[in-house]
Amino acid sequence: MKKLLCFAHRGASGHEPENTLSAVEKAINLGADWIEVDVYAVERELIVIHDERLDRTTNGTGLVMDTTLEYLRSLDAGKGQCVPTLREVFDCVDRRAGINVELKGSETAGLVVSLINEYVTAWRWRSDQFIVSSFHRRELGKVKKLDPDIRIGIVIGGFHRPYKKFVTQFTTYSVHPRIDLVNADFVRSAHERGLKVFVYTVNHPEDIARMVAVGVDGIFTDFPERVARRKDF
Repeated sequence: MKKLLCFAHRGASGHEPENTLSAVEKAINLGADWIEVDVYAVERELIVIHDERLDRTTNGTGLVMDTTLEYLRSLDAGKGQCVPTLREVFDCVDRRAGINVELKGSETAGLVVSLINEYVTAWRWRSDQFIVSSFHRRELGKVKKLDPDIRIGIVIGGFHRPYKKFVTQFTTYSVHPRIDLVNADFVRSAHERGLKVFVYTVNHPEDIARMVAVGVDGIFTDFPERVARRKDF
């Protein structure tokens, strides 16, 4: 029997403000196997936020990369939650789930690798409890060059760049395609290359059932309980 992995998309973002510690804690309580968060580097600190701009998810304005760390940390990310650092997310999870770090900004690869290595060395995490993913294949290549043991995943969206060349250059653990790109042929092709298929973002029960039917290995969802109910198939 195959285990279906549940990835909490930006935490349990269907219940709590996305990419906040409350969303992370809620996801774990709802049975998520993995917590997915997005990071930018600001003043060499890894900040957990999805958008380039602050306006949608916080009470701030402007571009993330044009602000200071002090300003970012002062913002309300919803329900009184602050914009967390990646270190705070690691500490919140505390090995109760795996962590998928999606690299959003440039110059994030080295900082993420350093933080993962610290937690593996000092805090008894395992390297297989982390996946580093991104649309930005240059950053993923940097991750693999810095630490070949860290698992990487290619995120695939609307502009579907072929991934075959990249996976011949760098040992890749998984592909993370958008739901509309996924069918049985896509899954079969990825599996033939030894890749796991983790699909995003799947919230409706009928779509979850369809993704299970075509053989995906895991599902990113805003509502972890909907996937956690059908862990094995």
